Amino acid sequence: MLKTPLYTISRTDLQMAPIGYGCMTIGGNWSTEPWTSSEYEIGRKALAAALEQSITLFDHADIYTRGKSERLFGELLAEQPSLRQQIVLQSKCGIRFADEPPGSPQRYDFSYEHIITSVEGSLKRLNTDHLDLLLLHRPDMLVEPEEIAQAFDQLQQSGKVRYFGVSNHSPAQIDLIQAALDQPLVVNQVQLSLLHHQLISEGIDTNRSNLPFNAAFGLLDYCRLHKIQIQAWGPLSAGQLVNFNDDAPANVKATAALVNQLAEQYDVSSEAIQLAWLLRHPAQILPIIGTTNPGRIAATKQALQIELSREEWYHLLAAARTANVP
Repeated sequence: MLKTPLYTISRTDLQMAPIGYGCMTIGGNWSTEPWTSSEYEIGRKALAAALEQSITLFDHADIYTRGKSERLFGELLAEQPSLRQQIVLQSKCGIRFADEPPGSPQRYDFSYEHIITSVEGSLKRLNTDHLDLLLLHRPDMLVEPEEIAQAFDQLQQSGKVRYFGVSNHSPAQIDLIQAALDQPLVVNQVQLSLLHHQLISEGIDTNRSNLPFNAAFGLLDYCRLHKIQIQAWGPLSAGQLVNFNDDAPANVKATAALVNQLAEQYDVSSEAIQLAWLLRHPAQILPIIGTTNPGRIAATKQALQIELSREEWYHLLAAARTANVP
């Protein structure tokens, strides 16, 4: 069992271990068919491994494996009711599949009706009466902040959601929504890893010319200033630094070599080095791991036992960028 300091989300009473578990794939396949017995066992073993490592934040979304991930987790809560008070349960809404209803495109939907319907469905599947956190999954280009405010007020007043946040949102998008809300947005979950490092490294390029426009520029600093927790999805780069082909990009090969060198030096897994790189940042970034491999889940705890030096951190960044800082 891990003995680690807990992270506290500002403006809430929520505390959690510094690494969370993403439940996107525990429900097996993404078809409308039920999970197979082997998929069910994989999902249950993954959750058992996460709990064994004292992970307390479990991240869901209404769409994950078309609701099967939430249902599988709900079975666990039904079997172990006392577990609910020991964990932080988070889900997301706002993405709608194509052809639901028939003929419709994949789209985003922050309407009052969809938010309420989505949360009701998640609560039923999860076998719980409330979510600790609800995140808006991806920006809706037709967003009407007043509708979000109406939904959030109803969900909070009914006790169905305690706190709110967003995912994949820029500073301006957060400001637009926040201006209509009585509740603070306390989380922004974004893609962030050693290979997908732009939100961390973009500050290096301040006042440099011939750079592409980035609508999310300054997001990390914005979240720090506004006491918004950054959660990192995809923190292990989908295994790219562990399993790669001979034709992999140069930065992947160089970064993998350095990660392996540091893993050997610290006597930890390569996953631990990748997570330690994120955890070394003073923003208290919380990685959301998503592997269903119990061994890899267990290996992540080693990230909490080491602290990379400033020099090692910048060496890794330089390898991932294929360039030293200016």
